Amino acid sequence: MQRIAIAERPDWRETAASLGFRFHTIEGEPYWDESAYYAFTLPQIENDLEDPTTELHAMAMAMVDEVVGNEELLTKLAIPASYWEWIAASWRRRDPHLYGRMDLAYDGKSPAKLYELNYDTPTALYEAAFFQWVWLEQQQSRGQLGENLDQYNLIQDLLVEALGTIAPNLPKPLYFSAVRDSLEDQGTVAYLRDCAEQAGITTRSIAIEDIGLSEDGRFTDLDDYVIQSLFKLYPLEFMFAEEFGPALPHSGIQLIEPPWKSILSNKGILPLLWEKHRGHPNLLEAHFETADAGPLVDGWVRKPLFSREGANIAMRLRDGSVHESQGPYDDAPWIRQAAHPLPRFGDSYTVIGSWVIADRAAGIGIREDAGLITRDTSRFVPHVIV
Repeated sequence: MQRIAIAERPDWRETAASLGFRFHTIEGEPYWDESAYYAFTLPQIENDLEDPTTELHAMAMAMVDEVVGNEELLTKLAIPASYWEWIAASWRRRDPHLYGRMDLAYDGKSPAKLYELNYDTPTALYEAAFFQWVWLEQQQSRGQLGENLDQYNLIQDLLVEALGTIAPNLPKPLYFSAVRDSLEDQGTVAYLRDCAEQAGITTRSIAIEDIGLSEDGRFTDLDDYVIQSLFKLYPLEFMFAEEFGPALPHSGIQLIEPPWKSILSNKGILPLLWEKHRGHPNLLEAHFETADAGPLVDGWVRKPLFSREGANIAMRLRDGSVHESQGPYDDAPWIRQAAHPLPRFGDSYTVIGSWVIADRAAGIGIREDAGLITRDTSRFVPHVIV
């Protein structure tokens, strides 16, 4: 695993604009960064990333089966009791799921370590599935990269395949929704909507803020048509807390991601996995934080059960240094996870997002940050297999 400098395509911004990649620069700072790429060997991809991703995903899915019928565990995860049966029913039906991203710390030498599962509203998808593949093909065609290079990237093919598998049992049309003013989220749902249409699914788009609720408890669009199936890039725990939340279990709506994903998108899954698979080479020790747990000791990371984009993280390393990030997610229970700092390549700390489509390991996307906590200011960097 190496970080290798390379000349940018002189026209990459024009290419991005023509392909609808509107969030390559965020608030004046680069998000897409092709001044370098990461090079992996095939054994590193297959043995150190793909195989552990497959195994960790299977372990996580088995954990859902344990959690849905266990009130003690559901309480630990801070999931409101009024949604327990709805979640359990969706799991019993095996309501289909589409995608997820697990974040891994990996330096090319030691076993990859699971930081967390982003299994409800993962982003960084378009750039991983599509734009980094465009980068590879164009750099090869222009002679900047060897033709014998490849990329670990089956993401788009598997997305279309998974959506095609879901399609026969899906009420039509399938609505795609995200927060209206989030450029990144809107770009992600636009890409997924395109994948759905490639799979033959009739789709519509609606902003989260525009979804209504009828008198009989059905979710509706702006024309008062009932929304029967919805892909929402909006966290389930946010939906639970909304005014319309209590209507969810009886609305008849089919969600992607399904209600049972609320178990896997919760950072409480990390101590549950550790308790079940203590000492697993790809897991970090993790525990629920309780009132009598005492002060944090050196070498731990404190995370809220619900947080995103690296917010509200407190990290105390073994050398005594402290790293913290602010954010709005300070009103939920916490976990503590053993500190395992991200590897540093040059001036950047690197995290690997390993994608799972349906139940298959599908590819990776890489983000860099100037600090040990990967935040919404991180940069996406492409990769190759040599």
